Amino acid sequence: MMTYEQAMERINSLLRFGVKPGLERIRLLLSRLGNPQDSLRFVHVAGTNGKGTTCALVSSVLRQAGYRTGLYTSPYVTEFRERFQIDGEMIPKEELVALVEHIVPIAEEVSQAGEPVTEFELVTAIALVWFAQRRCDVVVLEVGLGGRFDATNIIAAPLVAVIASISLDHTAVLGDTLEQIAFEKCGIIKQGGDVVLYPDQAAGVIETVRRIAQERGARLWIPELDELREERADIHGTDFSYRGIRLHIPFLGEHQEKNAATALTALQVLRQKGFALSEEAVQKGFAQAVLPARMEVLREKPLVLLDGGHNPGCAEALAQALERFLPGVPITAVMGMMRDKDSNTALHRLAPCFTRILTVQPNNPRALSAQELAEVARRYCPQVQAMPSVEDACRQALLEARHEKGAVVVCGSFYLAGEARPVLMALC
Repeated sequence: MMTYEQAMERINSLLRFGVKPGLERIRLLLSRLGNPQDSLRFVHVAGTNGKGTTCALVSSVLRQAGYRTGLYTSPYVTEFRERFQIDGEMIPKEELVALVEHIVPIAEEVSQAGEPVTEFELVTAIALVWFAQRRCDVVVLEVGLGGRFDATNIIAAPLVAVIASISLDHTAVLGDTLEQIAFEKCGIIKQGGDVVLYPDQAAGVIETVRRIAQERGARLWIPELDELREERADIHGTDFSYRGIRLHIPFLGEHQEKNAATALTALQVLRQKGFALSEEAVQKGFAQAVLPARMEVLREKPLVLLDGGHNPGCAEALAQALERFLPGVPITAVMGMMRDKDSNTALHRLAPCFTRILTVQPNNPRALSAQELAEVARRYCPQVQAMPSVEDACRQALLEARHEKGAVVVCGSFYLAGEARPVLMALC
């Protein structure tokens, strides 16, 4: 039997994305595995930003209501097994190893017959087999990239499809206009199904989703923003009401209230399909939802905030939250970004929120070097220093924050968040 480390090496040895987009490889792989997806019911969630929040809220409420709930997400923050959960528990290492031993030989046969199975396709197959083996009542399934050709789109019509906020990201793959990206995300809308759309979208996105829903005979649900009332918000979360239901979410930012309204609308569709979701289950599920590295408060004094957001939409949301909740507070940022992300736009928006920026190179082959990121950051912030390591940057940031009675914000990449989180926990 292989070890957990060997299983991880096997998964990581595969291509990250397919040479050619399409569902043929995953369809063939799952057919050899007995089509586990056909025995499951799904909430399918696509979008550029807000997928993680929506998945966390919906799955938390379903668990509170007593349903055995699978959750498949990406990326992970500190532990690969975060991507597969049932009722809030990660897949046990021994079960993941057994699934890799079972599925990898079949994936190799599929690869030999045509194009190589990718890492994401293999991981998706592992998740679906595990959820089927454990007889989940419902699975909350987060799209990896796009929607139309994403491996998760191998499923039949879900109970409800959700399209979260759409902005420009992965433009080389998905297209360089919001309408093109929306078209790709709309791949998860199935004939005669139900789709919920995040309410605050560009007009072209709403038109695209409306048109495709109409073409496929799908019912489109868009939350009513004028029914959303914020009651109180601070660095620890938000109290709000939607259509008369009072709720608390442990997340920051106006966009999270809109994500919550989107999740509530999806839950309402599930209610109509026979799911017993009491108001108490909704309130408890929302209050207890967990979302690591999305404006996550790691400690109080000094305040340390961890955010893995990596595109312009995420930068805008983080900047708004910092301007609102930490006005006038000296903030030392630890930043690292991937080379294929728009660091210039992110820094243009975020840098004015920071007193200084310590740049780092996350441990990933796609990462910008600390020096390259520092060059971009200096256009927008006078105090910028390239640091030799994530640990050095975190130590320095904490020293500065303690000295100035300020705060630390670690941001720019989920890869950085994953590296920094254990370092910060140890230092704090």
